[in-house]
Amino acid sequence: MEEKSTSILIAGDLVIDQAYKTSNINSNVVDLFNNSDLNIVNLEAPVTASNSKIIKTGPHLKSNEKSTLEVLKVLRIDAVTLANNHLLDYDEKGVKDTLEFCENNKIHTIGAGMNLNEASKTKYFDTKEGKIALVNFAENEWSSATEETAGANPMDIIDNTNQIKEAKKNADFVFVIIHGGHEYYNLPSPRMQKQYRFYAEQGADLIVGHHTHCISGHETYKGVPIYYSLGNFLFTKPSTYEDWYSGLVLRITIDDNKKIKTDEFVIKQQRDFSLKLLNDNETKIIIDRFNNYSEIINNKFKLNKSWHENIKHETTNYLKILSPNSFLKNRYLRGVANRLKINNKRGNSLLLNMLKCESHRDLSIEVSKKYLNDKIEKIKVD
Repeated sequence: MEEKSTSILIAGDLVIDQAYKTSNINSNVVDLFNNSDLNIVNLEAPVTASNSKIIKTGPHLKSNEKSTLEVLKVLRIDAVTLANNHLLDYDEKGVKDTLEFCENNKIHTIGAGMNLNEASKTKYFDTKEGKIALVNFAENEWSSATEETAGANPMDIIDNTNQIKEAKKNADFVFVIIHGGHEYYNLPSPRMQKQYRFYAEQGADLIVGHHTHCISGHETYKGVPIYYSLGNFLFTKPSTYEDWYSGLVLRITIDDNKKIKTDEFVIKQQRDFSLKLLNDNETKIIIDRFNNYSEIINNKFKLNKSWHENIKHETTNYLKILSPNSFLKNRYLRGVANRLKINNKRGNSLLLNMLKCESHRDLSIEVSKKYLNDKIEKIKVD
């Protein structure tokens, strides 16, 4: 009898921040995961009782411990990626609690730790086809670990490359899972594509992305499959954005000849967050879009054109964010500042230089971090 190939499933963002019944998960989803040898999902929200929120923009997410565990168990999740932008929402205590939650429930973790050394460790799994290394890191948005503090394994092209190369020495296959990209944009930026392709050149055998809350496309670069975003898996927060409710589950099959094959399943959340795999007709609609994104990704001209269209779309929003008006708490003062048009060419040219120049950017980051840390320490003392 022919021996079954090893099957691995990788899914996108999982956030269950409320009571949730596993009966809301269709049996076709449960069967898919129960018939896989290794199941991985991105646990996007810390599992913690801490109420100590970090200073950040955007929402603070927290998992419902009981419901999250029940879902992880019913889907037989073996490992969770934790390198994401919400891991540190409830400070280092939230990270510690999440790691302990996973350890106590025999769920492997990748991409997080109580310091950078721990967060950047590679996780290895043995299969009959060979050893698989999992590398996980995230763009530097709120949650990055440092040498002294807890958090996520950060995106750093030198450190990431060294980790991939070291993993390649010790494993037959290196799977790189990245949390990054542009929210609600279905394509990678040209920079993302260049960087992910570089990781493929350094030894990654598969690259998978999530974070954008929408499905992107994929390409095969020098024999390496690159999936730029799987979209959401199960995320129990409502959204007016339709793509929020669809995602991909990626299946990786390794055969006896150590060949990697990938295929995709379309997952769908209903408005009540019940979860199912789509039927063939419904799947075709999403896969047609997925293939269209893939066609753009494989065409440099089309990808650049789409990227510049996205820049135009985001210009007004980003100019508001980057404006000095963002420093004003009072909405009336912000309104006056907007009418005075504080944004100007000189200010924006200065800001552009601070962001583009590596030395200025390094100092800008460290000075801003010091300012915020000093303010936090002052609040604690007071």
